Amino acid sequence: MNSKTIPSFDPDLPVHMTFELHDWHLLAQYWYPIALARDISDQPLGTMLLDMPLVIYKMQDELIVAKDACPHRGVPLSLGKNDGQGVVCRYHGLRFGEKGHCNRIPAHPEHKISPRFNLRTYAAVERYGLIWCSLTAHPDAEPNIPHMPNWDNTDFQQLVCPSVDFKCFAGRQLEGFIDVAHFAWVHPDTFGDPENAEVPDYKTIETETGFHADYWSSVGRYPIGLEQRGQEGFQWLRHFEIHLPFTATLTIHFPNESQQVIMNAASPMTARQTRLFAPICRNYDKDLPVEDAYAFNLKIFEEDRVVSESQKPEYLPLDLSIEAHFPADRSSSMYRKLLRKKGFSPLFAA
Repeated sequence: MNSKTIPSFDPDLPVHMTFELHDWHLLAQYWYPIALARDISDQPLGTMLLDMPLVIYKMQDELIVAKDACPHRGVPLSLGKNDGQGVVCRYHGLRFGEKGHCNRIPAHPEHKISPRFNLRTYAAVERYGLIWCSLTAHPDAEPNIPHMPNWDNTDFQQLVCPSVDFKCFAGRQLEGFIDVAHFAWVHPDTFGDPENAEVPDYKTIETETGFHADYWSSVGRYPIGLEQRGQEGFQWLRHFEIHLPFTATLTIHFPNESQQVIMNAASPMTARQTRLFAPICRNYDKDLPVEDAYAFNLKIFEEDRVVSESQKPEYLPLDLSIEAHFPADRSSSMYRKLLRKKGFSPLFAA
């Protein structure tokens, strides 16, 4: 039997599994962003994480993330509406309010409601302008969410870019973000320079949650054609911090002690569908329209998306003998080694 096949019904597992069951259980332990906080209201919003359909809504100040299926007949609650006392299922009118508890069954208004009608809820929290969720964490446990440098620094402006969908595995997308050899070839229309493709040597250092790397080069980060503001001869430092399995932060040191931090949080909706969330904070150009920053970063991610969606194999080979590597691949090689060390399959998300 294929290990992706669910032999019997388990309400804690997705009905349609695109991950190996072993990998799914490992992945479900982690926290991932599932929505922009500004998009969440009392009205239900549907999304997906690790093949599990989710619904998100608020009751007053309470954030609720639950399986997007009415316990009665499985209709998605994201099709319903909140009437002020909870989200009403479109099929039979069952209503779900605080803590995802069912508080009304119109067909039997006088009957005591069994706990079996309550929603299956998940641990969730707001951080960096995003809603984060874990499918197996205890609701009262401290969320193990990646740290974003300078997010709480009052000298920095905080931005939350619109999400971007990639038709690829989250591991492939994240590996592309930490790849320093692709700038000249994937991003010549934004910040890359085809005449400056050589990659200086750098090191990776393992940490408790992944690894970090400092990469120094003369490749800038201003949009092509923009005045370079004292950039001549400047060595740009890119400090990467990788938090397994699919999140990384990049701190870019600009001239004149300016900095930008961008988080690349790849949320695995399925094994072949990834939703990318990208909070940013910076201590320069704070008076410019945020839409300009959104547009520039979206253009960069669109350049990456074309490549990530075309890679073969679609899975991430954690067995390093499957693909060839050169010295500039130190980050991606370390990334694969540490994922394998965590116990993920050699053909990750095959």
